[in-house]
Amino acid sequence: MLEEGKKVPDFALEDQDGNTVRPADYRGKKLLLYFYPKANTSGCTTQACSIRDASADLTGKGVAAVGISPDPPKAQKKFDDKYGLSFPLLSDADHKVAQAYGAWGEKSMYGKKYMGIIRSSFLIDEEGRLVKAWYKVKPADTVPNAMGEM
Repeated sequence: MLEEGKKVPDFALEDQDGNTVRPADYRGKKLLLYFYPKANTSGCTTQACSIRDASADLTGKGVAAVGISPDPPKAQKKFDDKYGLSFPLLSDADHKVAQAYGAWGEKSMYGKKYMGIIRSSFLIDEEGRLVKAWYKVKPADTVPNAMGEM
């Protein structure tokens, strides 16, 4: 798990439009970075749409949003187009970024254990330092948690 006040791990991932996105691209503004398991599933849709719906409030506070999942860019693009999300959705197919952020780990469903994305969100300051991390966050709590820290 990441430590508050420390620089967040750097990365370079492809978004749904084929652009390479890095945390450094957001220096000078706050960043709400979140990890979600799979595009077009109910919880992930709730989470992404709540961020979309709060975009004016987030922008007003100088906050950009970026989502990350293991989905390929093509699936991310369909998700974005279907819901009009209009913020970067990054593909972390090998889970390396999720691992670096502590958002990849053991999960369990119906008594079966497996490795997967731990739904998490991170508020990062203008200099790339972690303000706050929320692990095992509920989809609908991503925005209220972040707004409560500003």
